[in-house]
Amino acid sequence: MKILRTISDCKQWRAQVSLEKSNHSSPTIGFVPTMGALHIGHESLIKTSRKENDFTVLSIFVNPTQFNNPDDLKNYPSTIEKDLEMAEKNGVNAVFIPESIDQLYPDQYRFKVSESEFSRELCGAHRPGHFDGVLTVVMKLFNLINPTRAYFGEKDHQQLTLIKDMVNSFFLPLEIVACPTVRETSGLAMSSRNTRLSTAELALAPKLFETIKQIKNKEQAIKKLNDMGFLVDYLEDQTHFENDRPKMRRYVAATLGKVRLIDNVEI
Repeated sequence: MKILRTISDCKQWRAQVSLEKSNHSSPTIGFVPTMGALHIGHESLIKTSRKENDFTVLSIFVNPTQFNNPDDLKNYPSTIEKDLEMAEKNGVNAVFIPESIDQLYPDQYRFKVSESEFSRELCGAHRPGHFDGVLTVVMKLFNLINPTRAYFGEKDHQQLTLIKDMVNSFFLPLEIVACPTVRETSGLAMSSRNTRLSTAELALAPKLFETIKQIKNKEQAIKKLNDMGFLVDYLEDQTHFENDRPKMRRYVAATLGKVRLIDNVEI
């Protein structure tokens, strides 16, 4: 497994694998972008990529431009040694771990990708600038890795939707593959932030998904969550087109203790 630390490393590795196909056809590259603190949900993305591509690249980069809360950035979990063990165990070919923020932001974030509608709703309304940072770093990574397919979990459905739209809008030559949310046996969506929950909070956290799935009335669902101890940022039902078919999806974000949890479900 190759560890890539610089932009030059990425370009050299990408050029090398293009020459490795014995039949002279272009290799297929699967890409899994992450912020580290990998869990079974990330592992499922890696496994899917391994099945569908000749090579799989993982990136680990805690992107500062998508954090509007400095404490959230400071406290974001880091488990780099375990992350690399998981990557190697699952046959990842290369891991891009930028040696500095300047590797991805030599312009000091003067240039950015901005979406003017959906990115300002839901999480975007409560985290100003968040999706500008997400879309910008993902665009940079796509340009560096030049993947055939990139893999994202449906837990971050708003992010997934925006990235799909960005790829279509800029005619990027890759496929965005949506993978189902991986959950704990309790129903809690797996997240790197779950490690910051206390024992009591971890026992309560599954009620978030249970409530949005079972209580059809939006206002009643919000009240129940707040009464249980969640601080609800939003709970919204929105219609989106997926494969040209309208689908209604419920989105929620709520803080439990000091941890902000998100989830969604098709309704």
